[in-house]
Amino acid sequence: MNIIVACDREWGIGKNGQLLCHIPGDLKHFKEITMGKTVVMGRVTLESLPGGKGLPGRRNIVLTKNPNFRAEGVEVVHDLDELDKALEGTPTDDVFVIGGANIYSLLYPRCRNMYVTQIEEEFGADRFFPRDLDESHRFDVESRSDYMEENGIRYRFVKYVKVPPEGGRR
Repeated sequence: MNIIVACDREWGIGKNGQLLCHIPGDLKHFKEITMGKTVVMGRVTLESLPGGKGLPGRRNIVLTKNPNFRAEGVEVVHDLDELDKALEGTPTDDVFVIGGANIYSLLYPRCRNMYVTQIEEEFGADRFFPRDLDESHRFDVESRSDYMEENGIRYRFVKYVKVPPEGGRR
């Protein structure tokens, strides 16, 4: 399982139920990585998407505690057991957790790869990614792009990979 997220310099991911900023290159990167894959998100993240619908060209799974929640174009699960059943037969490398903060926190321990757009600015976020991966000893940087700039915002793409337990292999 993978995480894909855009974070500001304080690891903020959202404010008032929305993305922190609009970076076309980040959205293109997100689409390229997740197209044809399975995306897992929370209800609030789904509702923040255009039309409140699942992302086209992807299998969309919403994890919510609300037993009555239904939405067009998504599969709804209510706990980790249901999520595991829904993902049976799906290669873990084809599953991307896309938010929000509670879903990242819940599924973070299960994820091997973290695709992070690091934004070199702070936006006064009210939702945050659960860990500072640069200070974590559990993840190594596998790749880091050069900085780019759009709409006056500097950013880069970083891929983190979970460090195997002592004696283990990646």
